[in-house]
Amino acid sequence: MRSPPAAAPAHGTDTLMEAAGDCAFRIAPSGEIRSASRRTLRLLGLPGAVEGMLLAELVHQADGAGLRTAIADVHAAGEPVLVRARLRCLDREIPFELRIAPLGAYDSLLVVGRDMSAQHATEERLRHIATHDALTELPNRLLLADRIRMVIANARRSGQGFAVATIGIDGFKKVNDALGHAVGDAVLCQAAGRLRRAMRDSDTLARVGGDEFVVVLPGTASEAQIKLVTGRLLATLQSPFEHEGHTIYLGASVGVALYPQHAEDDHGLLALADAALIRAKETGKGRALVYSAREQGPPQHDISLEAAMFSAVREGEFLLYYQPIVDARTRLIEGFETLMRWKHPTLGMVPPVRFIPIAETNGLINMLGAWALKAACAQLQQFEEAAKRDLYISVNISPRQFRSDKFLGVLDEALALSSLDGRKLVLEITEGTLMVDPQHAETILGKMSERGARIAIDDFGTGYSSLAYLKRFPISVLKVDRAFVKDLPEAQKEAAICSAVLDMARHLDLSVVAEGVETEEQMAWLSARDCRYIQGYLTGKPMPAHVALAALQDNHYTALLPPERAARTP
Repeated sequence: MRSPPAAAPAHGTDTLMEAAGDCAFRIAPSGEIRSASRRTLRLLGLPGAVEGMLLAELVHQADGAGLRTAIADVHAAGEPVLVRARLRCLDREIPFELRIAPLGAYDSLLVVGRDMSAQHATEERLRHIATHDALTELPNRLLLADRIRMVIANARRSGQGFAVATIGIDGFKKVNDALGHAVGDAVLCQAAGRLRRAMRDSDTLARVGGDEFVVVLPGTASEAQIKLVTGRLLATLQSPFEHEGHTIYLGASVGVALYPQHAEDDHGLLALADAALIRAKETGKGRALVYSAREQGPPQHDISLEAAMFSAVREGEFLLYYQPIVDARTRLIEGFETLMRWKHPTLGMVPPVRFIPIAETNGLINMLGAWALKAACAQLQQFEEAAKRDLYISVNISPRQFRSDKFLGVLDEALALSSLDGRKLVLEITEGTLMVDPQHAETILGKMSERGARIAIDDFGTGYSSLAYLKRFPISVLKVDRAFVKDLPEAQKEAAICSAVLDMARHLDLSVVAEGVETEEQMAWLSARDCRYIQGYLTGKPMPAHVALAALQDNHYTALLPPERAARTP
């Protein structure tokens, strides 16, 4: 191997290093440091030179092997490599992205590092948001399912059973109705604190929505143990709650499912614990019941509704509604999100939360999704004729559709039949759908982008994803979930989250649509922080196509509002 000359070239490189990155090293192929920038020395807190040291000695022990491999790869192939490593800086470790590249014609390598602390902090904050309840800071349903699966794995190894208990607060609705949601939220936080103190360190407590909590109890399987634990949980919620001069008497009911007697997966255990809770409430409240197949039967699947769905497809009972997406600066409607509705001849409008999960299960979602995509693309042409300008249409793609090998063919057909420019089509996909198989997702998203379609991440911040995928996938739009918008601008945590997402999107050159906007104050707050597009009841509820067409002729979202509200809107 040739050694680098000891003359001017190295000196010129060292001058260049002073302006490069957050840290910079010139190293030998062996990993030995030949020089470092002054900024690097200050960052590492080293009083003197680092020449002669191995770069791997300055990184976390667990990252050393990867760094050495990257150095060897660069030296062998002559191509730059990116590697993540934690550098020991004074009394802490800082995550860096290191770019290692061959240096000119000499036998040296240049290592330039970028401090990833801010990105890591944002990623960790969003991961916490995605897995925890915003009110109580307890694990949410997503993290709960993961914890149950971990306990199942341990139980299989140890041969010990365990219990899952669903806790519902009795009479909680009257608190919200009589005293308001602020008092109700305070009571829920107190209840969460009490339950947490009544549990062991090995137990998991989660809030799964409304007034319901779930406790996972490893090693608790005998009748005596269950009676003892559930008795303690009930007792802790029987004491009166105090808040701002209000004394509130409530209680609780508990439903219990056991592993492996009742179910052997997280979905089954939670479903049966819910069934037991419902039975406990029906038979007097204030009690704990263990699931019994004889008394409660299997969880109910709405078979009659499923049968009606097949008939509804034949009879054309499914409809498309459209919710405006508005430019917060110009107040013009820029596009519409397409939403599916079912108008049943006797039940009336069946909410999507009832029929979409059934359609996902029985496969009808592929047929319905294909129809919705084609109809929405065709409808956009009428919308543009009414508005006399370009618009776009946004269509939700279900997990099952996205995984179907026929999806790209359906997309091609929809674009061809409508003669629609693919750039006017936004396809909304949830984070969770992409995370099931990221490699497959990257391939399919790439092919969707080749057709001109833009990709939106729906309900952003509620999934189990990594910020790295925003760079890896061809994403164009982030849709901020309504959960982070509904309490703006007063809620400090939600405001901080929205600000972080908007700042990140700006740096990644992504558009942002805030969902669930209901007040002018929310829109003003979002607009002031460069959130250009909003969607919600403020600017229009989901509506039939003919209502949307009429509104577009006025070219302003206030055409969708009641007269008294439109008059107050600037």
